[in-house]
Amino acid sequence: NTLAGRSYKDFMQYPVFPWVLADYESAELDLTDPASFRDLSKPMGAQTPDRLAQFEKRYADWVDPHGTDTNPCHYGTFYSSAMITSSYLIRLEPFTSSFVALQGGHFDLADRLFHSIEDAWRSASQVNM
Repeated sequence: NTLAGRSYKDFMQYPVFPWVLADYESAELDLTDPASFRDLSKPMGAQTPDRLAQFEKRYADWVDPHGTDTNPCHYGTFYSSAMITSSYLIRLEPFTSSFVALQGGHFDLADRLFHSIEDAWRSASQVNM
């Protein structure tokens, strides 16, 4: 990372790798099966019809709570942050210390710590908004 120009001072500089695969359940990945890959023609918020409907509803129902004429949006956060970088790399310093600092000096609940690529995929593509 240092040779690539990234530093530990700005975790927002870490590369974002897109979710390409969609099959994290099979014991053996079949790269000839189109179902093994996510639909790259759609954003992560549209990988399932239900998820797309939720984001479209969020956009349509937008009311600016501050009255500042903020435009509606489908996604309320950037897809990467210091917290996301730290949570994926939590087992390596300085990311462990960064994660703890961002959590107010303690680790988050164990169920919310990164522990599974399959669960991370499900969270990014189907479950969380």
